[in-house]
Amino acid sequence: MKNLIRVISLLFLCAFSFITKAETVIEIRVNLGGYPPDMPKKALILSKKALANPILLLKNASGKLMNKYKGIPSETAWHPFSHYYAIDFSDFDEKGTYYFELKGEKSISETFTIDPYPSWQEDVVDFIRTQRCGFNPYTKEFCHQMDGLSFFGIRPDSTRIDATGGWHDAGDQLKYLITGSNTTARMLMAYQMRPSSFKDVVNARGLNGTNGLPDILDEAKWGLEWIIKLHPSPNELYHQVADDRDHRGFKLPHEEIADYGWGPNGFRPVYFATGKPQGLSKYKSKATGIANLAGRSAATLALGYEVFSKIKGYQVFAETCLRAAKELYRMGQKQEGYQQGNSFGAPYRYEENTWADDMEWAAAQLHKVTKKDVFLEDARKYAEIIGSWSWMERDTANHYEMYPYVNMGHYALWQTGTTEDKKQMIEYYAHNLDKIQERADKNPYGVGHLFIWCSNNLAASVATQAMLYEEMTGVQKYRPLMQNHVNWLLGLNPWSSSMITEIPENADSPLDVHMPFWRIYKKSIKGSLVDGPLWSTIHDKMLALGLTEPDEYAHLQPKHIKYRDDWMDYSTNEPTLDGSAELLLVLTYLSEK
Repeated sequence: MKNLIRVISLLFLCAFSFITKAETVIEIRVNLGGYPPDMPKKALILSKKALANPILLLKNASGKLMNKYKGIPSETAWHPFSHYYAIDFSDFDEKGTYYFELKGEKSISETFTIDPYPSWQEDVVDFIRTQRCGFNPYTKEFCHQMDGLSFFGIRPDSTRIDATGGWHDAGDQLKYLITGSNTTARMLMAYQMRPSSFKDVVNARGLNGTNGLPDILDEAKWGLEWIIKLHPSPNELYHQVADDRDHRGFKLPHEEIADYGWGPNGFRPVYFATGKPQGLSKYKSKATGIANLAGRSAATLALGYEVFSKIKGYQVFAETCLRAAKELYRMGQKQEGYQQGNSFGAPYRYEENTWADDMEWAAAQLHKVTKKDVFLEDARKYAEIIGSWSWMERDTANHYEMYPYVNMGHYALWQTGTTEDKKQMIEYYAHNLDKIQERADKNPYGVGHLFIWCSNNLAASVATQAMLYEEMTGVQKYRPLMQNHVNWLLGLNPWSSSMITEIPENADSPLDVHMPFWRIYKKSIKGSLVDGPLWSTIHDKMLALGLTEPDEYAHLQPKHIKYRDDWMDYSTNEPTLDGSAELLLVLTYLSEK
């Protein structure tokens, strides 16, 4: 595997594992990132032949036998392996570095640790910082200083407004309120979960130098400031900067070559949230209102008020956030419904079509900070509208159809509501998780998320919702489900590859990603979650996919899903802003388990 060239612990064992994998019909899968001591621990044997009595020998870094575990046959198997055997070693909690050896065979696993996870949530924040637009601290260059000209708004088309700032969305350089609002909120929530978990090594510009504010809050403030810019007056909200005319190959942000009609590196369109279908060319979005964007942005700004009002020197900024939150909430009330992302020359866009969850989130968060009963009543109303409706209820979904992938409105209402409110929110979460568990029970990996575009976001959201359920109830019913989805993202999957760049540090992870910094600088950026595997029925129909070199995972590919670490396969290995943010809560939680 390509990432084995990196410096790794137990070099001889890992090299031996690599050699034997090329020669055997048996492989062992473990979580490459390891297992927190008090969490469930699972391994898998994948075999192309039946094994009479598979026994895994757990050995430490010195090769000392620590324990033996019998493999339990799975009722299901994924091509190209015909037999799977599950190993539960949750009883073992001694901290250290280990590997498995299959008794009577030459197969050994990759090494793994039993220990709380490192502060990988910090690496995710570091990745998000590299996506900054306006001034990019990674390149140390200013970019997109002419964002932008308004369209569809209450001002004449092509009116200059200030939409500088925010983050580039993925391997491209578009900017979306749809994802930027949720990304900002997740950073604020992660900080609230464990304030002491976050460092201060950069300043507000993202450059080296402390400023008395944890870096995660510097980044959250960057997002909050951009949301405020997109709401320049009480009745205005803009939701997207640029469109797929951006897609003109890989380029550094400050070397923009896309031309929207005003020359390369010129003005870019800024789309006003009208609540109606939009599009300047062939493809039109769908829309029925703006409450998804207004509600989610209001919730995020109210979170910003809650956090920054408690930090000396930021009270004025906090009050600005709260004022904007109330204005946006009122806008959402007046235009209930959803606004989607816009495309220009391609059929792909963010197809969000839910909104009551966002208004519930905003109302509950506003009640939390204002204590006004009207917001609590509204939150209950919106909670009843959305109920348990989620992608978790479905066998498939369109791209970003039910976004965000965790209903944070239910969690916020649980935080601020009555005992009866709390009970209802817990029931909604449990209902969703039960649906996931039903699917998870039907495959050897124990995962129940959908393999639609950005499937890794869904896996991370299952883990997050299960974690929040445990916080809400104190009940560990879904802890194995949570850990199984974390396992999937960290290498206990068909490809034995993590889905997060350079995490864990000494294992196979995405490298040849669909990202300009990799393509131009040949530098990998740690801490980004890639899109993840797709059902083959979807993957085979994606436009402009290809391979620049033979698929290193070809011998491991299941028939029904595909994952390829090749920059030409944007559908499975492109790092995303919001997908990475989806990791923040669960990684923060597991770093202290």
